[in-house]
Amino acid sequence: MSRPLLYAANWKMHHGPAAARAYAARFLELTSPAPGRDLWFFPPAVSIAATADAFARRSDIRVGAQHTHWESKGAFTGEISNGMAAEAGASAVLIGHSERRHLFGETDEQVAKLTVSALAAGLIPLVCLGETLSEREGGRTEGVVLRQIEAVAARVPVEAWRTIVIAYEPVWAIGTGRNATPDDAAQVHRLIRGELLRLGMQARVRILYGGSVNQGNVLALLAQEELDGVLVGGASVDPDGWAELVGVG
Repeated sequence: MSRPLLYAANWKMHHGPAAARAYAARFLELTSPAPGRDLWFFPPAVSIAATADAFARRSDIRVGAQHTHWESKGAFTGEISNGMAAEAGASAVLIGHSERRHLFGETDEQVAKLTVSALAAGLIPLVCLGETLSEREGGRTEGVVLRQIEAVAARVPVEAWRTIVIAYEPVWAIGTGRNATPDDAAQVHRLIRGELLRLGMQARVRILYGGSVNQGNVLALLAQEELDGVLVGGASVDPDGWAELVGVG
Protein backbone atom coordinates (compact mmCIF):
# COMPACT_ATOMS: atom_id res chain seq x y z
CA MET A 1 0.00 0.00 0.00
CA SER A 2 1.36 3.43 -0.92
CA ARG A 3 -0.91 5.44 1.38
CA PRO A 4 -0.49 5.60 5.16
CA LEU A 5 -2.70 3.10 6.96
CA LEU A 6 -4.07 3.24 10.49
CA TYR A 7 -4.75 0.07 12.48
CA ALA A 8 -6.81 0.79 15.60
CA ALA A 9 -7.27 -1.89 18.27
CA ASN A 10 -10.29 -1.60 20.56
CA TRP A 11 -9.74 -3.98 23.46
CA LYS A 12 -13.24 -3.32 24.84
CA MET A 13 -13.55 -4.83 28.35
CA HIS A 14 -10.38 -6.91 28.13
CA HIS A 15 -6.90 -6.56 29.65
CA GLY A 16 -6.43 -4.98 33.06
CA PRO A 17 -3.08 -3.28 33.77
CA ALA A 18 -1.06 -6.48 34.27
CA ALA A 19 -2.54 -8.12 31.17
CA ALA A 20 -1.99 -4.92 29.18
CA ARG A 21 1.70 -4.89 30.10
CA ALA A 22 2.07 -8.55 29.14
CA TYR A 23 0.27 -7.93 25.85
CA ALA A 24 2.53 -4.98 25.04
CA ALA A 25 5.68 -6.91 25.83
CA ARG A 26 4.64 -9.71 23.48
CA PHE A 27 3.51 -7.33 20.72
CA LEU A 28 6.81 -5.44 20.89
CA GLU A 29 8.67 -8.74 20.48
CA LEU A 30 6.70 -9.48 17.33
CA THR A 31 6.65 -6.13 15.55
CA SER A 32 8.80 -3.18 14.54
CA PRO A 33 7.78 0.23 13.23
CA ALA A 34 6.88 0.14 9.54
CA PRO A 35 6.72 3.06 7.09
CA GLY A 36 3.16 4.15 6.35
CA ARG A 37 1.62 2.23 9.25
CA ASP A 38 0.20 3.75 12.44
CA LEU A 39 -0.96 1.61 15.36
CA TRP A 40 -3.52 2.85 17.89
CA PHE A 41 -4.62 0.99 21.02
CA PHE A 42 -7.78 1.67 23.01
CA PRO A 43 -7.53 -0.21 26.33
CA PRO A 44 -10.02 0.01 29.22
CA ALA A 45 -9.65 3.18 31.29
CA VAL A 46 -7.86 1.38 34.13
CA SER A 47 -5.18 0.21 31.69
CA ILE A 48 -4.49 3.44 29.79
CA ALA A 49 -1.44 4.36 31.89
CA ALA A 50 0.04 0.85 31.83
CA THR A 51 -0.45 0.57 28.07
CA ALA A 52 0.95 4.04 27.35
CA ASP A 53 4.00 3.36 29.52
CA ALA A 54 4.62 -0.02 27.89
CA PHE A 55 4.52 1.43 24.37
CA ALA A 56 6.23 4.73 25.19
CA ARG A 57 9.33 4.04 23.07
CA ARG A 58 7.41 3.26 19.89
CA SER A 59 6.73 6.45 17.93
CA ASP A 60 4.33 4.61 15.59
CA ILE A 61 2.00 3.69 18.48
CA ARG A 62 -0.68 5.92 20.03
CA VAL A 63 -2.87 5.01 23.03
CA GLY A 64 -6.42 6.27 23.44
CA ALA A 65 -9.43 6.06 25.74
CA GLN A 66 -12.53 4.06 24.85
CA HIS A 67 -14.87 6.68 26.30
CA THR A 68 -14.79 10.00 28.13
CA HIS A 69 -17.32 12.51 29.42
CA TRP A 70 -17.78 15.92 27.82
CA GLU A 71 -17.51 17.75 31.14
CA SER A 72 -14.06 18.41 32.61
CA LYS A 73 -15.17 17.50 36.14
CA GLY A 74 -18.30 17.09 38.24
CA ALA A 75 -20.73 14.66 39.83
CA PHE A 76 -20.64 11.99 37.10
CA THR A 77 -20.00 8.75 38.94
CA GLY A 78 -18.16 6.18 36.86
CA GLU A 79 -17.07 8.61 34.16
CA ILE A 80 -13.61 9.99 33.31
CA SER A 81 -12.83 13.34 31.73
CA ASN A 82 -10.70 13.97 28.68
CA GLY A 83 -8.14 15.63 30.91
CA MET A 84 -7.93 12.55 33.12
CA ALA A 85 -7.49 10.33 30.08
CA ALA A 86 -4.75 12.58 28.73
CA GLU A 87 -2.97 12.63 32.10
CA ALA A 88 -3.01 8.82 32.09
CA GLY A 89 -1.32 8.77 28.68
CA ALA A 90 -4.15 8.90 26.13
CA SER A 91 -3.82 11.09 23.06
CA ALA A 92 -7.00 9.93 21.30
CA VAL A 93 -10.51 8.85 22.24
CA LEU A 94 -13.16 6.61 20.67
CA ILE A 95 -16.47 8.44 20.28
CA GLY A 96 -19.86 7.06 19.30
CA HIS A 97 -18.83 3.41 19.07
CA SER A 98 -21.82 1.29 18.15
CA GLU A 99 -21.83 -0.33 21.59
CA ARG A 100 -21.96 3.10 23.23
CA ARG A 101 -24.80 4.18 20.97
CA HIS A 102 -26.88 1.03 21.14
CA LEU A 103 -26.09 -0.46 24.56
CA PHE A 104 -25.72 2.80 26.49
CA GLY A 105 -28.06 5.04 24.53
CA GLU A 106 -25.62 7.70 23.34
CA THR A 107 -27.35 10.05 20.94
CA ASP A 108 -26.05 11.95 17.92
CA GLU A 109 -26.14 15.10 20.03
CA GLN A 110 -24.03 13.51 22.75
CA VAL A 111 -21.56 12.22 20.18
CA ALA A 112 -21.21 15.77 18.86
CA LYS A 113 -20.63 17.14 22.39
CA LEU A 114 -18.05 14.44 23.07
CA THR A 115 -16.22 15.33 19.86
CA VAL A 116 -16.10 19.02 20.74
CA SER A 117 -14.85 18.32 24.26
CA ALA A 118 -12.16 15.92 23.04
CA LEU A 119 -10.85 18.48 20.56
CA ALA A 120 -10.82 21.15 23.27
CA ALA A 121 -8.73 18.86 25.48
CA GLY A 122 -6.23 18.16 22.72
CA LEU A 123 -7.29 14.57 22.10
CA ILE A 124 -7.84 13.15 18.63
CA PRO A 125 -11.48 12.04 18.25
CA LEU A 126 -12.06 8.76 16.43
CA VAL A 127 -15.75 9.21 15.64
CA CYS A 128 -17.73 6.09 14.78
CA LEU A 129 -20.68 6.00 12.38
CA GLY A 130 -22.89 3.19 11.16
CA GLU A 131 -26.33 1.75 10.65
CA THR A 132 -28.20 -1.13 12.29
CA LEU A 133 -29.31 -4.22 10.39
CA SER A 134 -32.92 -3.01 10.23
CA GLU A 135 -31.77 0.36 8.90
CA ARG A 136 -29.62 -1.34 6.28
CA GLU A 137 -32.39 -3.72 5.19
CA GLY A 138 -34.76 -0.77 5.06
CA GLY A 139 -32.49 1.08 2.64
CA ARG A 140 -31.69 3.78 5.20
CA THR A 141 -27.90 3.42 5.39
CA GLU A 142 -27.23 6.67 3.53
CA GLY A 143 -29.68 8.70 5.60
CA VAL A 144 -28.38 7.35 8.92
CA VAL A 145 -24.72 7.93 8.10
CA LEU A 146 -25.35 11.44 6.77
CA ARG A 147 -27.40 12.31 9.85
CA GLN A 148 -24.59 11.15 12.13
CA ILE A 149 -21.97 13.18 10.23
CA GLU A 150 -24.10 16.30 10.15
CA ALA A 151 -24.73 16.18 13.91
CA VAL A 152 -20.98 16.47 14.48
CA ALA A 153 -20.44 18.96 11.66
CA ALA A 154 -23.05 21.27 13.19
CA ARG A 155 -20.78 21.75 16.23
CA VAL A 156 -17.27 21.30 14.85
CA PRO A 157 -15.67 24.02 12.69
CA VAL A 158 -14.30 23.04 9.29
CA GLU A 159 -10.65 23.52 10.26
CA ALA A 160 -10.95 21.08 13.18
CA TRP A 161 -11.75 18.17 10.85
CA ARG A 162 -8.07 17.93 10.00
CA THR A 163 -7.69 16.35 13.45
CA ILE A 164 -10.71 14.03 13.41
CA VAL A 165 -10.62 10.39 12.30
CA ILE A 166 -13.84 8.62 11.27
CA ALA A 167 -14.66 4.92 11.48
CA TYR A 168 -17.53 3.46 9.49
CA GLU A 169 -18.66 0.45 11.50
CA PRO A 170 -22.02 -1.00 10.54
CA VAL A 171 -23.69 -2.11 13.76
CA TRP A 172 -24.81 -5.40 12.23
CA ALA A 173 -21.15 -6.34 11.66
CA ILE A 174 -19.83 -5.68 15.18
CA GLY A 175 -18.88 -8.97 16.84
CA THR A 176 -21.13 -11.00 14.55
CA GLY A 177 -18.55 -12.47 12.20
CA ARG A 178 -20.35 -10.68 9.36
CA ASN A 179 -18.78 -7.76 7.61
CA ALA A 180 -19.56 -5.48 4.72
CA THR A 181 -17.98 -6.59 1.46
CA PRO A 182 -15.00 -4.48 0.36
CA ASP A 183 -17.19 -2.87 -2.31
CA ASP A 184 -19.96 -2.14 0.23
CA ALA A 185 -17.47 -0.56 2.62
CA ALA A 186 -15.89 1.54 -0.12
CA GLN A 187 -19.30 2.77 -1.26
CA VAL A 188 -20.15 4.10 2.22
CA HIS A 189 -16.67 5.56 2.59
CA ARG A 190 -17.19 7.46 -0.68
CA LEU A 191 -20.53 8.69 0.68
CA ILE A 192 -18.86 9.96 3.85
CA ARG A 193 -16.01 11.59 1.97
CA GLY A 194 -18.39 13.24 -0.46
CA GLU A 195 -20.44 14.68 2.40
CA LEU A 196 -17.33 16.02 4.11
CA LEU A 197 -16.31 17.74 0.89
CA ARG A 198 -19.80 19.18 0.54
CA LEU A 199 -19.51 20.57 4.05
CA GLY A 200 -16.20 22.21 3.19
CA MET A 201 -13.63 19.74 4.53
CA GLN A 202 -10.97 20.00 1.80
CA ALA A 203 -8.29 17.99 3.62
CA ARG A 204 -8.49 14.20 3.36
CA VAL A 205 -10.05 12.98 6.58
CA ARG A 206 -8.91 9.48 7.51
CA ILE A 207 -11.81 7.02 7.33
CA LEU A 208 -11.44 3.53 8.79
CA TYR A 209 -13.65 0.48 8.42
CA GLY A 210 -14.73 -1.52 11.47
CA GLY A 211 -16.83 -4.66 11.77
CA SER A 212 -15.53 -8.23 12.14
CA VAL A 213 -12.19 -7.41 10.51
CA ASN A 214 -9.72 -10.29 10.74
CA GLN A 215 -6.60 -11.72 9.11
CA GLY A 216 -8.73 -13.36 6.44
CA ASN A 217 -10.41 -10.23 5.10
CA VAL A 218 -8.12 -7.30 5.95
CA LEU A 219 -6.17 -7.38 2.68
CA ALA A 220 -9.31 -7.34 0.56
CA LEU A 221 -10.73 -4.46 2.58
CA LEU A 222 -7.56 -2.36 2.44
CA ALA A 223 -7.24 -2.96 -1.29
CA GLN A 224 -10.06 -0.41 -1.53
CA GLU A 225 -8.44 3.02 -1.90
CA GLU A 226 -11.27 4.67 0.02
CA LEU A 227 -10.30 2.83 3.22
CA ASP A 228 -7.52 4.45 5.26
CA GLY A 229 -7.30 1.65 7.80
CA VAL A 230 -9.35 -0.51 10.13
CA LEU A 231 -10.85 -0.37 13.62
CA VAL A 232 -10.74 -3.86 15.10
CA GLY A 233 -12.25 -5.34 18.25
CA GLY A 234 -12.13 -9.10 18.82
CA ALA A 235 -9.23 -9.78 16.47
CA SER A 236 -7.05 -7.28 18.34
CA VAL A 237 -7.34 -8.83 21.81
CA ASP A 238 -4.61 -11.43 21.23
CA PRO A 239 -1.15 -9.92 20.62
CA ASP A 240 -0.01 -12.67 18.26
CA GLY A 241 -3.13 -12.38 16.13
CA TRP A 242 -2.98 -8.58 16.10
CA ALA A 243 0.69 -8.62 15.10
CA GLU A 244 -0.19 -10.95 12.23
CA LEU A 245 -3.11 -8.77 11.12
CA VAL A 246 -1.12 -5.53 11.03
CA GLY A 247 1.68 -7.35 9.29
CA VAL A 248 -0.40 -8.79 6.47
CA GLY A 249 -2.18 -5.47 6.05
